[in-house]
Amino acid sequence: MHVPDGFIAPQVFLPAYGLVIGLALYGFKRFKENLNERSIPYLATLSAYAFVLSSLSLPLPGGTSVHGMGFAPLSILFGPWTAYLCMCLVFLLQAVLLGHGGITTYSVNALAIGFVGSFCAYGVYSLLTKRKYATFLSGFISTLASALFMSVVLGIHPYLFTDVDGKALYFPYPLSITIPLLLTSHIPVALVEGLLTQAIVSFVRRRGFEG
Repeated sequence: MHVPDGFIAPQVFLPAYGLVIGLALYGFKRFKENLNERSIPYLATLSAYAFVLSSLSLPLPGGTSVHGMGFAPLSILFGPWTAYLCMCLVFLLQAVLLGHGGITTYSVNALAIGFVGSFCAYGVYSLLTKRKYATFLSGFISTLASALFMSVVLGIHPYLFTDVDGKALYFPYPLSITIPLLLTSHIPVALVEGLLTQAIVSFVRRRGFEG
């Protein structure tokens, strides 16, 4: 779901950069307040897991891709602000070191996956925390929420940004294509994401760590 350079208009990615930075500064303040030494190894391991999982992608028509996320275990165990910061770092390293996702589109990728995904995962888990499948549904629903957010951001571009002949200047496919394409392609990913989230959170908690 990483969007490469050239598909997002400056009128979108520049304000998104401001929002990403502002959220990151606030998130870092919350992160420092809640950090303890025992959590560092788990945090590093789960951040590495998110990096690897979201680096393994399959291309989709139009230039975007489908891949796992890895934010749900971070969000459930450490909270959504810490998960958001970790995912921002993951996307930055992927864009700079691997060319996975663009520099100009970094802000939109960080918002769609890092912010929307992390807070959706935490919200779903908090609402269903006493239910048997709360952890699975947290990973499943948050993955689809991120895909939906990205599909809307991409799909509005042909309506908003065209040349004098009406040709799309940036991402060319409308909402009628982006929403069904990204949601259906991410359903298998969301199922795997849910299962992995349930397995990882259960494993970490069996070792006595609650975040």
